[in-house]
Amino acid sequence: MKNNIFFQLIYLTTAFAVCLSSCGSSVDQANGQESHSDSLTVDSLVKVEPEAEKPVSLMVDSSEFREQMQALVNGDTTGIWPVDDQPIPLAGAILPQKRIIAYYGNLYSKRMGILGEYAPKEMLSRLDQEIEKWNQVDSTREAIPALHYIAVVAQGSAGKDGKYRNRMPDSQIDSVLAIAKMRDALVFLDIQVSLSTIQDELPHLDKYLKLPHVHLGIDPEFSMKDGSKPGRKIGHFTADDINYASNYLAKLVQEHNLPPKVFIVHRFTQGMVRNYQDIQLHPEVQTVIHMDGWGPPALKKDTYRRYIYKEPVEFTGFKIFYKNDIKQAPNRLLTPGELMELKPIPVYIQYQ
Repeated sequence: MKNNIFFQLIYLTTAFAVCLSSCGSSVDQANGQESHSDSLTVDSLVKVEPEAEKPVSLMVDSSEFREQMQALVNGDTTGIWPVDDQPIPLAGAILPQKRIIAYYGNLYSKRMGILGEYAPKEMLSRLDQEIEKWNQVDSTREAIPALHYIAVVAQGSAGKDGKYRNRMPDSQIDSVLAIAKMRDALVFLDIQVSLSTIQDELPHLDKYLKLPHVHLGIDPEFSMKDGSKPGRKIGHFTADDINYASNYLAKLVQEHNLPPKVFIVHRFTQGMVRNYQDIQLHPEVQTVIHMDGWGPPALKKDTYRRYIYKEPVEFTGFKIFYKNDIKQAPNRLLTPGELMELKPIPVYIQYQ
């Protein structure tokens, strides 16, 4: 993983230019105003020394950030967490100060997740209950709501262009934004590319990703680089795919003066993410590798250790399946308290 120092320099240069422009504007306005002290004598004027300008930090407090990241390590002594080259995020970053609790799904389907299974008020009420559970377990990190919407859906039919994916209409995404507004919740737009590519799909969501509370998820499971139909085998993304998306987000943050984006990458097998060590990190983007396999508690925790813990990127996430996770003995869901025992502690929790 490599810090994108170039993006940092561009950001600082842009901020300096904006400062010069705004200062010049203030001077011009001041010159255009009439002076009210013309009738005063020089002796009557009191000389006031200008206050020294206080520097405005473009980053979060570095010592506080490192302390919070160290707390997430949760006693692990291997030294692989937190990652060595993790950048200090820009001001306004959500992680690790907050924990994101997300409901996942699609409004067209009750089978794809709880987001589309219930009417909005009922769904949000259930989300409120999960957030309360997390805030009771961990009072040091506020749990905040999010809706994680599958905006590009893998499908069994090829479609007109043969890409086996369906882009959701803007009206549906707008509906999710309206529902999220009822709780001042974050929104994640998820992409299942199938036979398409991240490069082709991401620009279609550009207008939404320019909103400060809208973030991104990508699902390697449905990236069928060999031309297979989605659902018949598990796909994958390479570091190049992931870097394209994170660079895209970083550029949006820079150009539109946005707070950092949270970037979710799903994973539950070794092959789903290739060349993890080449994934680039940015102050503008907070990358979460998200364990989204289903099964009994022991299997899920083992999957987390094998594919999330052992190949560190930046932050970690964990998914709970309300139905699939209880199919096998002991027929129960992992609790927030149990997830708090993981190393590192996940800061993004998704329920499907």
